[in-house]
Amino acid sequence: MDYKALAQLLFPEVTDTPEDMEARFPARELPEGAFVSRMAPSPTGFVHLGNLVQGFTSERLSHQSGGVLFLRVEDTDAKREVPGAVEILIDTLKHYHINFDEGATVDGDQGAYGPYRQSQRAPIYHVYAKLLVEQGQAYPCFCTEEELTAMREEQEAKKENFGYYGRYAIWRDRSIEDVKAAIAAGIPWVLRFRSTGNIENKLKFTDLIKGNLEITENDIDHVLLKSDGIPTYHFAHAVDDHLMHTTHVVRGDEWLPSLPFHVQLHRALGFKMPKYAHIGTLQKMDGSSKRKLSKRKDPELALTYYREQGFPVAAVSEYLMTILNSNFEDWRRANPDADLNDFKFSTKKMNPAGSLFDITKLRDVSKNVISRMNAAEVYAYVLDWAQEYDPDFAAALASDPAMSTAIFAIGRGGKKPRKDIAIWSEAKAYMGFFFDQFFRMEDGIDEKFSKTDVKVALQAFAAHYNPDDEQTTWFDKIKFIAETLGYATDMKAYRAEPEKYRGSVADVSMFLRVAVTGKLNSPDMYEVMRVLGREKVSARINALLETL
Repeated sequence: MDYKALAQLLFPEVTDTPEDMEARFPARELPEGAFVSRMAPSPTGFVHLGNLVQGFTSERLSHQSGGVLFLRVEDTDAKREVPGAVEILIDTLKHYHINFDEGATVDGDQGAYGPYRQSQRAPIYHVYAKLLVEQGQAYPCFCTEEELTAMREEQEAKKENFGYYGRYAIWRDRSIEDVKAAIAAGIPWVLRFRSTGNIENKLKFTDLIKGNLEITENDIDHVLLKSDGIPTYHFAHAVDDHLMHTTHVVRGDEWLPSLPFHVQLHRALGFKMPKYAHIGTLQKMDGSSKRKLSKRKDPELALTYYREQGFPVAAVSEYLMTILNSNFEDWRRANPDADLNDFKFSTKKMNPAGSLFDITKLRDVSKNVISRMNAAEVYAYVLDWAQEYDPDFAAALASDPAMSTAIFAIGRGGKKPRKDIAIWSEAKAYMGFFFDQFFRMEDGIDEKFSKTDVKVALQAFAAHYNPDDEQTTWFDKIKFIAETLGYATDMKAYRAEPEKYRGSVADVSMFLRVAVTGKLNSPDMYEVMRVLGREKVSARINALLETL
């Protein structure tokens, strides 16, 4: 076979050479030891937690080494592409502070190694496809769908490995005359790799997360170019990572079965293979067993879930670091106020088997993250979330920024700040009662208490409430009311002999809490009343009195 003649027959329009491509995309000028990594998702419109885990890992590896992170859109599968998906992808990753140094943007490309959309790089791939044909390492295949289906059915019946190989590779050694005849007949063709592998052989490979692996050689003649001239992922990613000078590839371990072919392909092309880090599957507990997070079963797989619920970006990042690096939590305890970026991320601290995702722990992390924010930050974040997901609540917050900020300041700061809010969507339930339009009597006063006692307590407090009182004076007034009613003011004494009293000062405080907030549980009542002001406190107490 004259492979050069075959290559010219298949790719007559290709005049560039691999040397031309090397000159067009020269080596990057970076500090020694700098990593170049990428995110290369498909634009399906569904951006999931796994994307963020991979992006976060790539971002840390590249940026903490002084390197480059770029975004490449792998849009070679037109059937899966969703209109607007690229914009959704870029916006979502930006929201989670995955900031790219170069790559695809909403408005086009930014960087010297583009195009960064694979659908626009067909001429580049054809240069290397022609090279492989010239070297006898690739050939055209004119099999029809019917022939491939029959082949698969025969393999299934004989319990043989599936794929185009051995005697099933019927176009592997066909003559150039047969190829010319098929082309003349207008039969579509794909370009296949000519594998020299043998499944009896093993090759050794070192993965940055999985460690030392022994994998079976590939013997399948995989497709490199589809009939429309667009490459498969396998071929495209090898060419792109080489020309973009990628040093580290982070991807899910569902790609491990393709690794033997990728090793083989890089060798055939004469490319230095980047280092690979295959991340284990995200799992969750389902009863007493673990299972993979599912798009169908688990809303928390989609990144839109975290945005809609209002998880702070900082909390999601903090939590992901806890499941990605086993030493992060010890570091955080030793450095409670340090910037997350100060932590030295390492693939050696990643679990080869994958991570267990726990939404409860994420909420706990989020509570801690929010508790460390000041009131102005919380107000700004809640307002931003509400403007998108709860316009009525946003309008209330924006109507009085000073009051809203004062609300979020209650119990904030100090060694033991309150941790009432885990997500921004909980803010309305937490503090909505401050606004008349959201105030509801959600809880009532236990009927075991005399209505007369409740009335007397509420009336007495309303008559003597002064928002200028210090907290001690404020509480002394409540204790005086309790004592007048025969309620214990000493909780220790009350717990020792409850039968001696009609109730306790805690019960009187509860009467006031329900009247003012409509709830049995709320932030510190002294601070709540100071924010509400005398007029509103009195109005709510009087409103409850009218129902008794």
